[in-house]
Amino acid sequence: MPSSRYIFASLPWYSVLVVSGICAAILWAMHEEKRMGLPKDTVVDLALWLIPCGVIGARLYYVAFAWDTFAAHPWSIFAIWNGGLAIYGGIIGGVLAALVFSRRRHISLLRLLDMVAPGVLLAQAIGRWGNFFNMEAYGLEVTNEALQFFPFAVLIPENGTYVWHMATFFYESMWNLMGFIAIACTRKKMRRSGDILFWYLLIYGGGRLIVEGLRLDSLMTTGGNARVSQLLSVCLCLLVCGLYAWRAVEHKGKCHAWIPGGLAGLCVLAVCLLLPRPHEAFLGYEVVWMIIACGSAVVSVMLAMDGGLSVKERLASLLPLLPVIFSLLVRQVLALSSVAMWKNDLLLCILLTVTLLADGCCFYPIANRRCLCQQDG
Repeated sequence: MPSSRYIFASLPWYSVLVVSGICAAILWAMHEEKRMGLPKDTVVDLALWLIPCGVIGARLYYVAFAWDTFAAHPWSIFAIWNGGLAIYGGIIGGVLAALVFSRRRHISLLRLLDMVAPGVLLAQAIGRWGNFFNMEAYGLEVTNEALQFFPFAVLIPENGTYVWHMATFFYESMWNLMGFIAIACTRKKMRRSGDILFWYLLIYGGGRLIVEGLRLDSLMTTGGNARVSQLLSVCLCLLVCGLYAWRAVEHKGKCHAWIPGGLAGLCVLAVCLLLPRPHEAFLGYEVVWMIIACGSAVVSVMLAMDGGLSVKERLASLLPLLPVIFSLLVRQVLALSSVAMWKNDLLLCILLTVTLLADGCCFYPIANRRCLCQQDG
């Protein structure tokens, strides 16, 4: 538990860490500006657009889904130093600002977003520690004494005492940091505009899908049945994987594997529908997982039967089937056991993320090579 919310006087740690994250993102983008051959001072000029629009978007997004908190005191909307910035709102605001900037400067929007995306992930890793000092964004209560230690759990004041809760801010911070390192080490191999951005969305979305399910302060949909950030994460991950899957199977040569690919997808769907589903699991997670599992089977089999690929590529394209099969086995274990609803949902989200990342890792190299070959041709 932090000793104080303030670094000194009335300066909050939250504000310092958010600003530190923004500075780190700007420094990264300045380095990438030179590497990508963009005009000088593009980052500085872009930052003047992105930062205010991102902060405004993050705050408006949070307020929109937590209006009950602000209805009685509307002026508290401006007290952003107390927390309440939703990263997805910041992303939306930042993308809109980048769109206007790209048109004014006649620079590709995807190149601009490729330049800043890894830095945003680093900024998120740093900024999450602001939640630690504000004692927010924590997860479920930890009752097992063996797990009551930081960084697995964090002490939160409740009703005049202190209770151990999952340190979900720390989980997400570490996931973002590892994602940043992964993209930083592989970005030079991503030659197509937008690929760095898409990997950012896939990595961050996959991690957020898992961590969000553990939090107690999630922004919920109107009916209160689903977490908004999880819905957005799933949609973004599906979009990226769908794009790479389409690029992998859509090329100049005709692929005659739609029939076996479709049959594989139908088989997976039949297994999902016929076998018992986990008790009390949220139906939305079940539906999304079935879509991903079926889609993975379709594309994997199609690529495995594509004669235009090397034997190594055809074998690698079957790897996404492994998490699908493993997921089916886990689902049956859950169906035969009495596990709490949140544990069912958490495991389903983990399986979703693993399957999505496997799809991206296996489909992207094939999609990338084919797109580059078409450009060279």
